[in-house]
Formats: sequence, C-alpha cells, structure tokens
Amino acid sequence: MVIIKKSTLIEYAKKYAGAKTALKEWYQNVKVADWSSLSDVKKHYPKTDFVGNDHYVFNIKGNAYRLVAMIHFSKRTLYIRFFGTHAEYDKIDATEI
Repeated sequence: MVIIKKSTLIEYAKKYAGAKTALKEWYQNVKVADWSSLSDVKKHYPKTDFVGNDHYVFNIKGNAYRLVAMIHFSKRTLYIRFFGTHAEYDKIDATEI
C-alpha cells in the first residue's frame, strides 16, 4: 500500500513517544501489504473497524492509541487522517476527519 504521508507518522511518533515502536511496526506492515478489501485488512489487523466514508480505525499498541486512515483499495493508497489516544479519538468524528 502507498501510505500518505510518512512524515505525518514521524510527527505523531514524536508527539506520542510511547507509540513510536508500534507506529513503526504498523508502517512497515502496511507498506508491504496488498489489500483489496476490509477482509484483507482484518487478516493482519483483526480489530480494524470501518466507520464509513472510506475511513478505517486501527487500534495501535493494544488499543492505547487509535489511527484513522482513509483507504482507497482500488488505488492501493492509504491516507493518514488522525492519530491519538483513545480519549482524543472519542472527541472526533472519524468519518469526517
């Protein structure tokens, strides 16, 4: 998958130092993935949720953090839309971010 943008993940890793290793691992796994549907995503990340509007929520580091991504399977492209703690995630509309 093409991930837009890696620099965003680097900034999140700086802000949330406790998530740095988990974010790096997630990035490495996703960039070599070839997903064509949610069922493909769930083979690697079973707790991923589709929340609407092409937005998907990944649990990072045992659900301590949430990552929201917009995925266009036909283009093999994933756009990072949000990363934060579970409490921060609860304050957003994941379908519109």
